[in-house]
Amino acid sequence: MTQAPRSPFLSLHLLETLAAVLPVRDENGSPKSMVYGGVERHMITSQARRRAERVHARNRANAGIGALAGRSTGLRTREWALITARSLEEGHGWEREEAIGTARAVLEATGLKFGDRAKKTVANLTKVLLFAPADTGARIAAHIAEHAEVVRAWRDDYLRAQEKATAAAAKKSGRKAEQETEEGGAPASALPPLPREHRDAVLLAIAPRDAIDIALYGRFLAEIADSPNVDGAVQSSHAFSVQEAEQVDDFYAAADDAKLHRRRNALDFLDAADDAGAGMTGYQSLISGTFYRHAVLDRVQLRTNLRAAGMSEAEAEESAVAAEKEFVTSFVEAFPEAKKNSTASTGSLPALVLAFEGDRPYNYAAAFQLPIVETPPGAGGDGPAGPAAVRRLLKHHAFVSKRRDDLRNARVLTYDPQIDALLTADPVEGLSVVESIDGLAP
Repeated sequence: MTQAPRSPFLSLHLLETLAAVLPVRDENGSPKSMVYGGVERHMITSQARRRAERVHARNRANAGIGALAGRSTGLRTREWALITARSLEEGHGWEREEAIGTARAVLEATGLKFGDRAKKTVANLTKVLLFAPADTGARIAAHIAEHAEVVRAWRDDYLRAQEKATAAAAKKSGRKAEQETEEGGAPASALPPLPREHRDAVLLAIAPRDAIDIALYGRFLAEIADSPNVDGAVQSSHAFSVQEAEQVDDFYAAADDAKLHRRRNALDFLDAADDAGAGMTGYQSLISGTFYRHAVLDRVQLRTNLRAAGMSEAEAEESAVAAEKEFVTSFVEAFPEAKKNSTASTGSLPALVLAFEGDRPYNYAAAFQLPIVETPPGAGGDGPAGPAAVRRLLKHHAFVSKRRDDLRNARVLTYDPQIDALLTADPVEGLSVVESIDGLAP
């Protein structure tokens, strides 16, 4: 019998200082923001953070690095028909057009909705992103190839019925006809169903199975009622700046190399004048500040998800411990990649990471409801935002810890020598300072 985890929740809190970056943008290309404590704050959405962390863990696992090295991971995409077709083509010798048509028909008959056949760009893409194990396409292709004769006969009947129903629907007009037909134009009742054996094989292929990142971050698939959804074991909050937001609109001018070359080699001033001016100009918004972000791992839910995927209790325990280590690593190291080349934002390291166990999640956003008023060193006020935020976060944690007896195994990690000196000079009772990410997971 494996030992139950000491506490059901692992809470992580992080402070990081960013300068002139744009990790996430709204539909207008502007930085995202929120109002908190009566002032506007910069915001980095949890969606951007979760994707960065999930992809970071997946890439490390696929590269044989870290606690999840070599383990199964998931892929979230609309291209499962194309991926399945590629496996049929490369692994089983099918012609490309037949492979694509068959893969789409099989997935569509299973319950997934596709784009309009008349639009080539979306015809073979599912309407929604499907998060499934990375080998899903290969598994479906292998089943189709194994039962090729039966599947081909069903596919031909399916496509003929679809064309017939679409043609009949095209003769109708008005709202009623639109309501009676699917996006592809064929009423579901007019199409021959995919035989149970083959539909079950597809459902098994797209099931979460042993994909660790699906067990961690969960998935929701409404289109296929009998395909299991997964309640995520990771809770993530939006990151926000601890001080009031200030935005810089950076004007840029991009040079045209060919134009500049002609200008430098012009024979007279008229030729040089013709090649004056920038090749392109514009504005980009950049943000700076110290950000607080928070995430929680539900250890019980993680183990429940792994057991539901078919693992034994011992296997689930081993996988959960590995997943927790990689979750902590990704939380600390991963960063959204927007504007990464022009701002080098992905090289940021946190000023402080606080980790502890508890019987419930603990979000310390309230520590920064009153915004930090940043001032130069020695000028009074809060001083620089980074150290001020660290002092406030640790003071908040110490205050809460005295009133909640379930908080235990608190640890901190810093990559900032100023913060390290602060922790050494003014240690917090019950707080262990660690020197590596591995020391954060209690």
